[in-house]
Amino acid sequence: MTNVSEVTSFHLSAYHGMDDLKPMYFCIFLIIYLTIIVENVVLIRLIYHEKSLHEPMYLLVCNLAVNGLYGSTALLPAVLSNLLLRSYDISLALCQTQIYAVHTYATTEFTILAAMSYDRYVAICYPLLYHAIMSQRLVKLIVFTWLYPFLAFLTVLLFTLQLRFCERTIEKLYCMNYVLVKLACSDTSIVNIIGLLSAVVYTVPQICMIFYSYAHILRVCLASFSKSKLKALRTCTPHLLAIVNYAIGCFLEIALSRFNTTDLPYQTKLFLSLYFLIFPPILNPAIYGLRISCLG
Repeated sequence: MTNVSEVTSFHLSAYHGMDDLKPMYFCIFLIIYLTIIVENVVLIRLIYHEKSLHEPMYLLVCNLAVNGLYGSTALLPAVLSNLLLRSYDISLALCQTQIYAVHTYATTEFTILAAMSYDRYVAICYPLLYHAIMSQRLVKLIVFTWLYPFLAFLTVLLFTLQLRFCERTIEKLYCMNYVLVKLACSDTSIVNIIGLLSAVVYTVPQICMIFYSYAHILRVCLASFSKSKLKALRTCTPHLLAIVNYAIGCFLEIALSRFNTTDLPYQTKLFLSLYFLIFPPILNPAIYGLRISCLG
């Protein structure tokens, strides 16, 4: 067993599957990262410069784009660096930093989507009061969508920071909190319980908000089949697609960590493990960009 005092870095063993095709993987990840940057920056600039888009929904979309840049930057520069330098080790400090970035990205994404569902709820159920309500609450919503995840996960990370580690092999391309906890020498029961409780805190309020909002939206739309209500309902389509895309990524990540995937091909496992960090930042700007182009 490795001496705990010597474990100051970890080996990301999932990179070994790329050994034979490193240039190809480097080019793929570089193209993905540049695509994410271009798409999200273009969307942010468009919303910023186009005064007709200075609506609460699109300001929340702008925050979704910023978070997409944040999440992809937590992963892809490190992946590109490891492939270029041919080093698959990551220091404990960088691993913990990446854990914080990845987890706060995921929680912030879900919190913004929940805030967007509330925006659609007010817009459809209280159209005459929409601007009055959202003008008072928008800034608070945006501050909350960022502050809540960053402070909430910090509590969990503080427990992880106190652990000492006996093993140093992480079977992924990046660090995750539950993976790092598994490598600890000491009993991690308390940390695991806190992790489970935090997962409830990070997801249940958002899920309740989304279901509550759309339950009332459907109720109002079913009660009135007017053209205005149907048109308002269509504004929910991009948001629902973004939620489904995010939910797929979370489901794949959970499935990959909970089930035996040794029989899966390497490329399949790679796709499953990276989906929630790559596809929402790529697809969300495309979804909302298409919506904006249709309005234009």
